[in-house]
This record gives sequence, C-alpha cells and structure tokens, in this order.
Amino acid sequence: MWDFSIGKTIGILARTMPFILTRMVIYFVITLAFILATGAGAGIGYGVGSISESPESYAVWGGFIGMGFVGAAVYWAREWLLYMVKAAHIAVIVKLIDGEALPEDKGQVAYGREIVTARFGEANVLFALDQLIKGVIGAITGLIGGVAAFLPIPGLDALARFANTVIRLSLTYVDEIILGYNIRTNSDNAWESSRRGLVLYAQNGLKMVKNAVWLSIFLWILSIVVFLLALAPAAAILYAFPGEIAGYSFIVAIVFAWAFKAAVLEPFAITALMAVYFDTIRGQVPDPEWDAKLAGASAKFRALTEQATTAFGGRPVTA
Repeated sequence: MWDFSIGKTIGILARTMPFILTRMVIYFVITLAFILATGAGAGIGYGVGSISESPESYAVWGGFIGMGFVGAAVYWAREWLLYMVKAAHIAVIVKLIDGEALPEDKGQVAYGREIVTARFGEANVLFALDQLIKGVIGAITGLIGGVAAFLPIPGLDALARFANTVIRLSLTYVDEIILGYNIRTNSDNAWESSRRGLVLYAQNGLKMVKNAVWLSIFLWILSIVVFLLALAPAAAILYAFPGEIAGYSFIVAIVFAWAFKAAVLEPFAITALMAVYFDTIRGQVPDPEWDAKLAGASAKFRALTEQATTAFGGRPVTA
C-alpha cells in the first residue's frame, strides 16, 4: 500500500486554498480560451468557406487553428506559471508539511512568491534548474530498473513494459519534489542542493515510485471521471457555434479535465509525495554510489553538477 495520508494531505491543501483558487482561475481561464478560440476559429473558417461548397470543413480547420494558437500561448507562458504560481505554492506547502506557521500580515500567494524570489532570483534561473532536474528523471527510472526486474517470467514481457510505462508516467512530479527539497534546505547553492536531492530520491527510488504509481492511478481515474462529467456540457456549449463543430466537445472535455487535474489533483499528488520524501530521507545523506551512478547515466546530472561547482563562486552547499 501507499505511505502517504490522504486525510493529512487534504488538510494541508485546504490550508492553501488561496493557491488552489488561483490555480483554478488560471487553468479554467485557459480552458475558456480554448473554447472561445475554437469557436472563433470555426466561425472565421465557416465565413471564409462560405464561398465554397463545404464551409463545414473550413470551420473544422479554423477550430484547429484556434486551438493551436491558444496551445502555443500556454506553452510560452509555462515559465511564468512555474515561477509565479507552482513554485510559490510548493514553498508554502513545504512550510505546512514542516509544521511552520504562515505569517498573518501577508497573503499566502505573496508569501510564497517572496520565498521563491529570495531563493532563485529571476524566473529564468528556476526554469533552467527545473529543465535540468527533468532531464535526470529518465536516468533514475532506468537505474531503478522498473518492474521488469521483478517479473522474470517468460510471456510477461508485454505486461512488464506496460507497467514500466506507468512508472515513467508516475514520475511526473519528481521535479516539484526536488524543488520542495531545495526550498526546505534553504541552502546558498540551489544547484548543489538540487543535485543532492536527486541522489536522495534515487537511493530511495523504489519506495518513491511505489507511492507515485498509486497517486498516478488515483489521479487518472479522477481525471477520467471529470472528463465524462464535462463531456455533455462541452457539447452543449459548442452546439451554439457554426458548422459541424460539436465533434470538438470531447477535446474541450479533455482540456477541462486537464485544467481540473492541474489546478486541484496535481497539488494533492505533489503534497503527498513530498511528505513521503521528507519523511523517508530524514537522517540520510546522499550515497556516493548513487551519485556516481547518476553521473554515469545522465548528461543532465553532470551538467547540474558542473553548475553546482561554478554557481555562486563554487561555494559549497550550506543550510
């Protein structure tokens, strides 16, 4: 079974309601933008195609172009979302996991941003660090070995490959956990503390993966439920737009489910995994053997190590 407490995790998230509401507003505005861009693109396409024999096909392509435009905007805004919202939320969650009281003279969002700004400075520094951490995740998966090592039975190769795929998908939140460790240690070298955090994660990989898989299953089940509930309203909204665009309803429902997952479900998973991680590594130090394994398996980890030795004048990490 899993090692996290569902009740405790919900309790921590409830105390960060300003962040939950902020995330909901952001991601549901993105969903609304997808709907409006799809409708506007379909309308323009239908108008342009009215001179042809099949304006409906133009409406479909217009809808796709509208969705693509919003998708590109969201992609370019990801750095801002990471810095201003996700990282600040993680900073507050870390304080609550450790039982620290939040200041009463300022809002949570402002407090979280203050911690992140003091820790990382500019958004591009945090974004670059996040990309390096993400690059190490695949190496950790390979070094752990996945479930194939536990299923040496002929004929179960396909099952093992499927299970390993689930494991890879479940490691989505490793970078957020390491970010939380980085904030928690409050060291003067963010690159070095991130490197240490990754080594600690890898040496406890089996336990972390077990909990991540459970959470991944929970999140996907809930996301599918949200998708099914959103399907009918999405079809009703798109029915008002011109052309044969109602078929986009399943795409809009997917976007809605994604927004709910990003706004509500992902913070739950991050909080639960972070609590397990902090509890697991208590009293541990990075294992040099795992440090060497990661260095040999991941160019991103070697780049992170190089940054750790050159950043801030090469100062050693201190809490």
